[in-house]
Amino acid sequence: MSAVSESGDLVEHHLLTPDGRTLQVRENGALDGVPVLVHHGSPGSRLLYPPDVARAERQGIRLISYDRPGYGGSTPQPGRTVSDCAEDVRAIAAWLGFERLAVWGISGGGPHAVACAALLPDLVPAVAVLAGSAPLDAPGLDYFDGMGQLNVEDTMLMLEDPVAARAKCESDRLEMLATTPDGLFEHLTTLLSPVDSAVFNGDLAGFLVESMRLGLTPGADGWWDDEVAFLGPWGFELDGIRTPVLLCHGRQDRFVPFAHGAWLSRQIPGIEAKLTDDDGHLTLTRRHLDDVHAWLLERMR
Repeated sequence: MSAVSESGDLVEHHLLTPDGRTLQVRENGALDGVPVLVHHGSPGSRLLYPPDVARAERQGIRLISYDRPGYGGSTPQPGRTVSDCAEDVRAIAAWLGFERLAVWGISGGGPHAVACAALLPDLVPAVAVLAGSAPLDAPGLDYFDGMGQLNVEDTMLMLEDPVAARAKCESDRLEMLATTPDGLFEHLTTLLSPVDSAVFNGDLAGFLVESMRLGLTPGADGWWDDEVAFLGPWGFELDGIRTPVLLCHGRQDRFVPFAHGAWLSRQIPGIEAKLTDDDGHLTLTRRHLDDVHAWLLERMR
């Protein structure tokens, strides 16, 4: 079951999953183009940055986005793991009539994109991971090395005092709902390397505020469940992945440290890694999304 609404070049779907949840899904870009599904960051929503949508349209891509459970218009799914997103992607593909679709995910969407590579080889022929994190228990990885103070403190609080961490998540949500682009910049100061600070302005800053506000309006469940899932077992093995994966990560990233991308590049068989010295977290899509899309399109042929 699904309800559909259309507005200009957007199509919105309210999809009912097999287990009775609602997923809010959006189609953007070239609506008759090659399907590519995007996993948003954390916190975030199905709202995509307009220049990214414009890139997709120019490249003939039907860009599909959705609110993960608990964000925006999607029903919460308490206790979900990273791997659980695979069945939601399968449900979205089935509803839209796709036998194949490519996937990319950025930041908090990165682990979910990796899950699609691991668990949906029959559906997803190629995956791109942009600034995605590694598992907390990754052997040989210093999880916090190079991470900005805000993310270090929040992660440590989750590990040491989950009750206090949940209360802070609720408080942070209220702050995000009320913030402005300048306020968000101030909140994220310890995570912004110089290259990211340079692009955190104008329409990008406004978009980030709008996307988080859309995702967090119904509550903090999506954000909290994301963070719990990232720090727990992901539900699949990286060394079993056979789907082609492109990984992009910048050395100037303080949101998700460069070491995470380097570690992932050593774990996933056959991965194509684009590890850059001059990128941060926010610059990846601005500088490399055209190439990411072209890489995915080549493997969709």
